[in-house]
Amino acid sequence: MQRHVAILGAGPVGLDAALACADAGWPFTLYEAGDTVAAHLRAWGHARLFTPWDLNVSGRMRAHLPGAPAGGDCPTGADLATRLLDPLAALPTLEGRIRLRTRVAGIARTGLLKHEHIGTDTRAAAPFTLLLDTPDGEDTAEADLVLDCTGTYSHPNTLGPGGIPAPGERALTDRITHTLPDTGDTGDTGRWAGTVLLVGAGKSAQTAARDLAALPGTRVQWAVRGTAPDWGAVPGDTLPGRQHLVDTSRALADGANDRVTVHNGAHVQALSPDGDRIRACLTTEGGPREIVCDHVVALTGYTGDASLYRQLQVHECYATGAPMNLSAALLGSAGGDCLAQPSLGIEALRNPEPHFFILGAKSYGRLNTFLLRTGYEQIDQLTAAYAEESLLLPAGT
Repeated sequence: MQRHVAILGAGPVGLDAALACADAGWPFTLYEAGDTVAAHLRAWGHARLFTPWDLNVSGRMRAHLPGAPAGGDCPTGADLATRLLDPLAALPTLEGRIRLRTRVAGIARTGLLKHEHIGTDTRAAAPFTLLLDTPDGEDTAEADLVLDCTGTYSHPNTLGPGGIPAPGERALTDRITHTLPDTGDTGDTGRWAGTVLLVGAGKSAQTAARDLAALPGTRVQWAVRGTAPDWGAVPGDTLPGRQHLVDTSRALADGANDRVTVHNGAHVQALSPDGDRIRACLTTEGGPREIVCDHVVALTGYTGDASLYRQLQVHECYATGAPMNLSAALLGSAGGDCLAQPSLGIEALRNPEPHFFILGAKSYGRLNTFLLRTGYEQIDQLTAAYAEESLLLPAGT
């Protein structure tokens, strides 16, 4: 009997993990909640990455797909999905291993509660039970090693001060956009006409501000939490697309477009319906403001779904929500540029729960410095450590 690996999420890191398992001869199943692989990437497929192909294709991917794109051009999310991840998912190596439209709803140790057998061999030897939501109803599966690569994009942060929903926000959730607007959709040219309240200051919000500002029928009221935002500027930035966004955001804040108003020191205090529109009450650096808008675009970041492993012994950082070992190492490292992230090794990835790992963007919690290259390195570190420990060899060998 061989031990089985469960990989959650068929994005870039999940697919790279699947290839690593295939290379090592480990039996595995890749679970994906979406209708296709790379569902999160497709949700912002119109946007372009700051990093080039050479930073987004792992060595393992290139070995399995020698014709994978290469070079210094920066792909869009759709490019990454259709030119890299779709061909990888179609390889014979992964045939029959990917279960689409199958969401992992929860993970437990078979027969054990969260507080039982802390740090014991008994707990480490018990298999995991996965609760699955499938097209045919609920089901379960077992695994001996679980890699949570589910990402963050399906779990947006809320708008209110301090990270909780603003009053009225939950009732209006179906009228709030939490994904990057596709303003180039020629089939829906009037989608963003009127006044847009844009909330957030990160790269997604900056991209949305740039794109919405280019629409002649759109006015943007941009609420930014910082009183003197630096727009994430990196001295001597080697990523031209990222620097361009910084420059554009600075120009918009300085009044370069009379249809864009930037409110610094802004917090959304409440939302309420106003007929077909939405009334937002803000506190800003310049005092209270009421904005009646046609659209609310909330791009305040994303965090992973921690409910998946609430019955496991996972030690989360109290500041970032990421696994404690990794978060402590990242918070203690110098610099905030994603290109300068250190390689921290397998011990930083381990949880108190044996054989359970959170990898990819989700492993960084609220930190925004994750690169796909980092996720591929995590897979390298994990597979090397498990091969050395011979934990996934056939029983009896």
